This record gives sequence, structure tokens and C-alpha cells, in this order.
Amino acid sequence: MKYPPEPFRIKTVEAISRTTEWERLSTIQDAGFNVFNIPAEKIYIDLLTDSGTSAMSDNQWAGMMIGDESYAGSKNYFRFEAMIHRIFGFKYVIPTHQGRVAENLLFSTILKAGAGQVIPNNNHFDTTRANVEYNGGIAEDLVVDIAKDTQALADFKGNIDLDKLERLVQKVGAENIPIGMLTITNNSGGGQPVSMENIRKTSELLHQHGIPFFIDACRFAENAYFIKKRESGYGEKNILEIANEMFSYADGCTMSAKKDGLVNMGGFFATNNKDLAEQITNRLILIEGFPTYGGLAGRDLEAIARGLEEVLHEDYLAYRISQVEELGDRLIAAGVPILRPTGGHAVYLDAKNFLPHVPQSQFPGIALTVALYTHAGIRAVEIGSLMFAHQDEKGNTHYPDLELVRLAIPRRVYTNSQMEYVAENIIELFQDRENIGGYEIEYEASVLRHFTARMKPLK
Repeated sequence: MKYPPEPFRIKTVEAISRTTEWERLSTIQDAGFNVFNIPAEKIYIDLLTDSGTSAMSDNQWAGMMIGDESYAGSKNYFRFEAMIHRIFGFKYVIPTHQGRVAENLLFSTILKAGAGQVIPNNNHFDTTRANVEYNGGIAEDLVVDIAKDTQALADFKGNIDLDKLERLVQKVGAENIPIGMLTITNNSGGGQPVSMENIRKTSELLHQHGIPFFIDACRFAENAYFIKKRESGYGEKNILEIANEMFSYADGCTMSAKKDGLVNMGGFFATNNKDLAEQITNRLILIEGFPTYGGLAGRDLEAIARGLEEVLHEDYLAYRISQVEELGDRLIAAGVPILRPTGGHAVYLDAKNFLPHVPQSQFPGIALTVALYTHAGIRAVEIGSLMFAHQDEKGNTHYPDLELVRLAIPRRVYTNSQMEYVAENIIELFQDRENIGGYEIEYEASVLRHFTARMKPLK
């Protein structure tokens, strides 16, 4: 057997309904041709995101029954804190209700508006970039060049380019870089992993210049699994040992526990810097709540603690990564252009090559997400020009290097036969791709426009 079977059995099921193509056409029109605006009950297979969409285990649900809802000092917080100490090793742990709050707390604390400060990363994801820019910073993406070639095969296409990082430090000055970051795995770049060597060398370079190093840890366990399988010297280490080493090089991290925490809500900020932790705690109290609950119920803290333990299980990770790989392999075999190799949490369709007749100014990623929903009731998400294109001061539009549609697979939710359904319908769309046309914006917000934009098809 090429792919490992599921390391669990199904105990509770949720019914999902099929809609007709005419119903879907009406629904997507009402949604302004933006899949974010579609009611979830109108979706058959929902691959919009892997954030908060995991199926929790019986162990996690049992833990929720012992939730201590004390306002301060909940016993579940101390279990949550202990698990983060065990995996991540940071001294100060601050819970938040999700990852973007941890990002906002961090960047609103360390960035000074109008100071021209820069935050380097391999690739910032949408909320990270938005929080940097909203707080007056400049988000710089410094991923290795091979990451921009969707068909190139490499083990660690999520790596940051260390030469680019050094040049950036020399250009803007270390005093204007409050922190440097790495996102593991690299979501905007196809869910590609970052090597341990790259993590270590990034840490060394930043620390040589006196710059703190932080990790966006949303998918740390998936990244650790890739290191175990692909990087020399790690084949005999377990996932916890690899995670411990990854974070030993960092000064802190942000995390949405809605990914590798295997929960539906929650996140945290962690650091070794006492002064920074105190500043962020004071902000947390203002907007989220007391430091031992941070916007979460005690039962949620317990579920995160247990989820972080479960995500370290290698049989789970082997199944998880292989489910994504199997979907990618089916599409590759049919000639469908995807970002290769497949990443940890999603298959990324290469919308530029899928729809070469649709220019980036006409949002090929949106065209593909609309077609996929209309054709088969499958919801994916565009990671391309709607999400990342921007205008400079002269009014010139700058488009991203990659024009992708992400098929994010929720953890422990869909069966492999459902993934076959996804593959078959994408292949059908690819065979009829000439009939898919472009879109234009009818309404957009000033920040994170892809969440609420309304589109219309070009005639």
C-alpha cells in the first residue's frame, strides 16, 4: 500500500447534502461570486481552510467536560501552559482566541507607526501581512527563488533566502527590524516546509545583528514530519525532539491552534522575553481577557492541550501528509498543473497555468474557485491577485508571483473516497478550462479584501 490508512475509526458522523448545479449558480450569484459569502450548508466538500475545521478526538471531547471556567487561574490553563512548555520551550505563554490576535498583539506592541520598520519572513500569510501593515510596518517576503517555480521539485521550498535576508538587514539597518520571522510550513508558498538547517541559520543571522527571531508555528508538527522524512540526521528522531530543536533557535512564536492544535478555536503567543510578555499581557487584558484565559473557555484550553499532544503522533502525521499527497498525485497524473511537491496541509492548483487565457488582472484564481463550486459544490480559496495584489504610490498594480487556488484539507474530516470526488471534478474542469472566464471587482474593503469582496464575471 503506497499510502497509509487512517489511524482512527469514525465514531460520529455529520450529514452533508448535495445541491444541483442550478442551485449552486443561484447561490454563487447571491454571494457576489465570492465563496467566502456562501452559507456552509450549501457546500458539499469544504476545502476553504484547514483552520478550525479539524475533527476533535474522543479524548479532546472528554477533556472539554472537565473545563474549569474560573475567571482566573483555571486548572485547564496550567495544563495548556505545561504542554506548550514541553513542545515549544518558551517561558511565557499567553493564550488568545485565535492566531491573528496573537499577531496583532505582537505587532501592535513592537511596531512604531511611521518609523518605516520592516518584518522579514519567508512568506507572510494574509492576516500576518495585514497585521504588520495595519500597525505601520513593512512586510518583506524573502522566500528562496525556487519557491516561485510551481513545477520545480525541492525538499524545502519554504526556506527563507539567507542572502536576501542579509542584504535587507544591510539596506534598512538592524535597528529598523524589530523581529525576523519564519512561517512553518510556508502557507502562502504552497504549504512547503522549512528545513532545520534553514531555521538554525536564520536564527544565527538575525541574532548576529541583535534581531529577535520568531516563528509562525501554525503547522509546526507537519513541518517537523517533513524534516524527519527529508533532512539528513533526523530520521531516527521523534516529532517532539524535532519540534524542541526547531523552537530552541527562536525567541518566541505565534500560533493559531486551529491548525496543528487540532481544535476549532484558540491560539497563543509565547516568548522568552519577560518585558515583551508583560507588555503583551497588558494589551491582552484590554481586548481579550484575563491572562489565564485570553478569550477562551477553560474547556477550549483543555482541548488545545490534548490536541497538541495528539498532533505529535507519527501515525497521524503519516496519514495526514499522505492524504494530501494522494490527492496531488491524482491531479498530476491527469496533467492538472499544481504546485509541486505537495505541501503539508493542502494541494495548490496553479491557476496561472490552469487558465493561461485569463490574465492576473482578471483574477484567474477567483475564476477557478467559482467554477469549482458551481461544477461540483467544492469550496476552495484563491491565494493570488485578489488576496495579494496591491497598488504602489503611483497607482501601478503589482501582482504576486504565484496565482494559486488552495484546496486545504481539514484534519480527520474527509475520507479518501471524498478526495477522489474532488480529484475527478477538478480533472473535468481542466478538460473544459477554455470555457472558464475572468472576473472584476464590484466591491472591495481596504483591508483583507478577499474575505468580503464582491465580484462579477466579465462578459
